[in-house]
Amino acid sequence: MNGGLTLLRESLPSIKPSEKNAASYILAHPAEVVTLSVQELAVKSGSSEAAVIRLCKSIGVTGYRELKLKIAGDLQNESVSKEAFDEIEPNDTVEHLIEAMAEKHIQSIDQTMQVNDAKALERAVTMISRARKIDFYGVGASYLVAQDGEQKFGRIGKWCTAYSDAHQQLASAANLTFGDVAFAISYSGETGQLLQVLQRARDAGATTIVMTKLGPNWLQQLADIQLFTVAKEARIRSAATSSRIVQMYLMDIIYTAVAGRDYEHTIEALEKSRQAIQQAFQTEQK
Repeated sequence: MNGGLTLLRESLPSIKPSEKNAASYILAHPAEVVTLSVQELAVKSGSSEAAVIRLCKSIGVTGYRELKLKIAGDLQNESVSKEAFDEIEPNDTVEHLIEAMAEKHIQSIDQTMQVNDAKALERAVTMISRARKIDFYGVGASYLVAQDGEQKFGRIGKWCTAYSDAHQQLASAANLTFGDVAFAISYSGETGQLLQVLQRARDAGATTIVMTKLGPNWLQQLADIQLFTVAKEARIRSAATSSRIVQMYLMDIIYTAVAGRDYEHTIEALEKSRQAIQQAFQTEQK
């Protein structure tokens, strides 16, 4: 059992001020906290017992005991600190960047594994497997992940779309129905365009799946199924890096599971797709 520190770290910006003192103290002194009672933590962090209990509820654990068990698991599994790799510095060597980027992505994937509920992933797989139609929505870098979903599921015979235009997204969402799936991808969970689109899909009766960062956000409130990503992004970045990697990672898990649900159909559909592309390529070469 682990993932407690990740839950706290990702939830810190969005939790109530009364809970932040306790959360900040835990993150600064994790080894000490596993030996403290609720009362002792409240005193040391300058908060209250009620605030500690509310904090546990805010981050999705059943209580303080479970949080301590998760933190103990984190400490047991913790390897040598790689904080030097968190940021890209001026004049970094290629050798350093190779190791830094690999470490950052590995940590993001590992933490994403820790915070996701296998039952939620199973529900997402089931609903997509049964869906008449799947709409993938994303904006910016998250749209690339939506396109990846459309490309993958389209090749195994699923009817799916991934529009970039807001008007097309809204029109498609409005025409979904019960049994369809609306799958929104947004690391922040606060993209206004997607909030409108997902609300429209929800009103139409579609099952809504949201892939977003851990911690409360508006998009999660519209989701029937919530999937979470944890990304170790640099403070200054020109584009999404780790967040896109972990989004692709979750999409690959879902795709592979859906494909395996009806293996014979998947193989047949992939073969049809391969032949169609091969024949088109051969025609172009003539």
